[in-house]
Amino acid sequence: MSLLRLRVLAVFALGYVISFLFRGVNLGFAPFLSREMGLTATDLGTMTSVYFLAFAGTQIPAGVLLDRYGARRVTAGVLLFAAAGSLLFALSHDMTGLMVGRLLIGIGASVCLGGAFKATAQHFPVSQLTLVNGIVMAIGGLGGVVVGAPLSTLLTFAPWRTVSIGLSVLSACVAFVVWFGAPATEATATKASVLDQFKGTLHVLRSHAFWKLATFSALTQAVFYAMQSLWVGVFLRDMGSADMTNDASRIGSLISVLGGAFIAGNVCFGALARALERRGIRVQSFSGVTMAAFVVIEALLASRVALPEVLLWAAYGALGGTGILTYAVLAEHFPARLIGRVNTAFTLVIFVGIFVTQITIGAALNHWPIMNGHYPIVAHQTVWLAIIAVQALAALWYFAPVRHKETPSLAVEM
Repeated sequence: MSLLRLRVLAVFALGYVISFLFRGVNLGFAPFLSREMGLTATDLGTMTSVYFLAFAGTQIPAGVLLDRYGARRVTAGVLLFAAAGSLLFALSHDMTGLMVGRLLIGIGASVCLGGAFKATAQHFPVSQLTLVNGIVMAIGGLGGVVVGAPLSTLLTFAPWRTVSIGLSVLSACVAFVVWFGAPATEATATKASVLDQFKGTLHVLRSHAFWKLATFSALTQAVFYAMQSLWVGVFLRDMGSADMTNDASRIGSLISVLGGAFIAGNVCFGALARALERRGIRVQSFSGVTMAAFVVIEALLASRVALPEVLLWAAYGALGGTGILTYAVLAEHFPARLIGRVNTAFTLVIFVGIFVTQITIGAALNHWPIMNGHYPIVAHQTVWLAIIAVQALAALWYFAPVRHKETPSLAVEM
């Protein structure tokens, strides 16, 4: 790997670490916010969800900006919103200030993944994108590890407001690194107006090829992230045997296994996809098989098969991120001038899916009465069965043969 490509990978992967940090930092802040500011569970959920709404809502304009101005300028500039939002969050003393802070953080973090994939698509050959994008995801996943035990330890001697200010400074520093560390010539010259740029995004969203490739992947990732960030602990608590039900250590260990397997899976499956592609196996086919295997693991977990929990949850974590290979698949189906908008449109679909899935699971579980602080096993199994059925339908469409080849091209330069 050349020094230029290594620089691109390191700089933009660092930006994605910031995105992951902000995604889960409220897990550590929540107890302190509740005690200090009297926030209820509803307040915490509403305030936290603003991040995901801002993240999703920014994807379309972010894609336009990435294709028009390049990953370096856009990523560095937008990260400053995250820095400002984290500072505002630290200085706020009411719900309004906290929500505005999270809104700005969501906007600031929204372009980190799309910018990284835009940069890698421009500086790496398509044949290497599966591995490179997997490395970006794995490095970003380290941010998800930090918001666990390391953040909890930090908060034992540093106030949450100080930590939030530190994150603001860190975001500004990363913006500086991206601006001065990334290549300055990655922008694609274009004469298209901003309106034409948005038309390019509309073209992507109207594309049959986009939805055929993206739907199954977006669903598997939405389910994975919705579970990992909110519902997996409840599932493990309620689905364990009687002597395991309240074993917090067991639950924490399995969640750690899931997180570690996710990081390893992104690198290993990305490398394997590239190796198999050299032997004539398309990334699209390989990705479909791994996503189907993820659905099978879901079925095994829901049915409580007599297999080691560690093995099942490791497989769940490793396979849960394989839908990320679809970014590389989409890069093969759309022209280079649209890649920024294709990536952000796909990210938008994923994050809307996460938001909807989290809410839907909660609403569905609430149809069953809580007994001794737990939902009945049948509640989780019914919810998971419905999730599996929806993903299975998407898989059928994904693997269905294409009757005619769609070429996603535009009559004008966009």
